[in-house]
Amino acid sequence: MIQPPLLPAFDAVFADADAFLLDQFGTIHDGERPYPGAVAAMLRARAAGKRILILSNSGKRAAPNKARLAQLGFPAESYDGFLTSGEVVWQMLAARRLPALQRVRRVLVLSRGEDKAALAGLDLERTEDPQRADLVILLGSEADRIGLAAYRARLAEPARRGVPCLCGNPDRLMVLGDGSLAPAPGQIAEIYAEMGGSVVWVGKPHAALYEAAFAELRAILGRNFAPDRIWAVGDSLEHDIAGAAALGCRSILVTTGILGGSTPADIADEMTRWQTQPDAILPIFA
Repeated sequence: MIQPPLLPAFDAVFADADAFLLDQFGTIHDGERPYPGAVAAMLRARAAGKRILILSNSGKRAAPNKARLAQLGFPAESYDGFLTSGEVVWQMLAARRLPALQRVRRVLVLSRGEDKAALAGLDLERTEDPQRADLVILLGSEADRIGLAAYRARLAEPARRGVPCLCGNPDRLMVLGDGSLAPAPGQIAEIYAEMGGSVVWVGKPHAALYEAAFAELRAILGRNFAPDRIWAVGDSLEHDIAGAAALGCRSILVTTGILGGSTPADIADEMTRWQTQPDAILPIFA
């Protein structure tokens, strides 16, 4: 693969962009604080007339994510919209969009901490008993605390019964506060599939999240757009970059987050591994 050009700053692509699909964790913040220059870069883009839709594989819904972003120091004027895979999961449940969801009543929700918003306003019963579940929703991972074996044991029975699983965060790795990496929900979903369960993937790089994102972008821009005028920015070749390429968007890879400390050779290996490459690389989003 050809080595993508290295950008001096985010502004370098403004002339070729109408809007940005901007990842959050590992791209604009580390979960505890913004990366240096991230807020200013977003404000510069908006001042230049560019639109920003934050597009996240967070299993939580959009509202709690927006509240957290504000707490981290990102003002409301630094972006135009916020869409998460968790929000799209909620929308799918509300509309009973898939045939497998028509008869669902009892839902096993696996998240990081308690997530009361996951089923809020829905005519569904939350259960902690895997044997009673009609549906598994995988929104977050505590594998750093309890290990993947605990998930394997808990999910074995619903997988045996063929209970469908909505994976609202396809990320395989998550960055912890100390900078270390831990298994994310994508790895748990892979285990569920290995045990015979069926998994519906909602989030980057899969189509459902991008369909919702494109609809939101059309509303933000007030018009249709050419996909190659939309740039995705993120730290994951597997998710952010591959997802953008599948939709005909262009992309920028930032070498923070899960790529923190990676060498150019490491990144080249990852591009080969996932058979995708960004249009440009930005060492840090600024």
